[in-house]
Amino acid sequence: MRKLRLIAAATFVVFAAACSQQGPGEASAPSASSSSAAGGGNKTIGLAISTQNNPFFVELKDGAQKAAAAAGLQLVVVDAQDDPARQISGVEDLIQKKVGVILLNPTDSSALAGAVQSANNAHIPVVTLDRAVDGANVASHIASDNLAGGAMAAKFLSQQLQGKGNVLELQGVPGTSAARDRGKGFDDEAQKDGLKIIAQQPANFDRAQGLSVTENLLQAHPDANAIFAQNDEMALGALRALDSGKHGSVVVVAFDGTPDGIKAVKDGKMAATVAQQPGEIGRLGVETAQKLLSNQSVDKGVAVPLKLVTKDSAN
Repeated sequence: MRKLRLIAAATFVVFAAACSQQGPGEASAPSASSSSAAGGGNKTIGLAISTQNNPFFVELKDGAQKAAAAAGLQLVVVDAQDDPARQISGVEDLIQKKVGVILLNPTDSSALAGAVQSANNAHIPVVTLDRAVDGANVASHIASDNLAGGAMAAKFLSQQLQGKGNVLELQGVPGTSAARDRGKGFDDEAQKDGLKIIAQQPANFDRAQGLSVTENLLQAHPDANAIFAQNDEMALGALRALDSGKHGSVVVVAFDGTPDGIKAVKDGKMAATVAQQPGEIGRLGVETAQKLLSNQSVDKGVAVPLKLVTKDSAN
């Protein structure tokens, strides 16, 4: 009996040793059923979004979710909370889940290049939404023409100020293509149209920072006639700074066309906002991903139309 127990124990040791000698890829390779359960396969799309603390990106996500549900696709969303390191980790997680396509709304246009390369190495196509990734190989980029939108805002301000005035500019998150392009479009057109940009400072697309930065800028530049905010959230913060009524009539123009931004235009608090269509950006992202999953060709760049919303057009 003792001999039989020794033989059984020896057999178990040999079996365990054989299992432990499997390669790492063999040991971790999921079966088809486990891969499907993890969200992989050609029915799954990953959405790596910069933040859900901004109504614009919530609307973008909602547009993508509706389109995915209508197409019978699963959408896995990872929220970076405006942290590039967190977003890189999120993209790596989507790669590990073997999603078919990654929709990427980058927190930083430079920092995410390595994450895109990792997806490329895993043969997962990447589609960028709203913001581009510098030097990265992506299947498609879907966004508004931020250069044209910035120029549109400058032309409107010039008309409101009759071709002459001092402008404060609230900039978005440094390093993002949206902030860079909106700023360049506005600055170039403002110079042509006789406007003088007397101060520029980042407020990181954030309402609370828009308030504090505007308060500081108005104190330093009481001669400001206008404010251009690179998104509605910063503009709404700027409006709170102007509520004191100590700064005369300052014309505020913004960018995005969020519900809160359009309401401020309707109420006459904000002169105009350059309206994007974030829900449409999300929808087109899923539509493009679906084509890629079906091995169809897609456009390298997709421009989503912009519209200047004033009080007249808003109503």
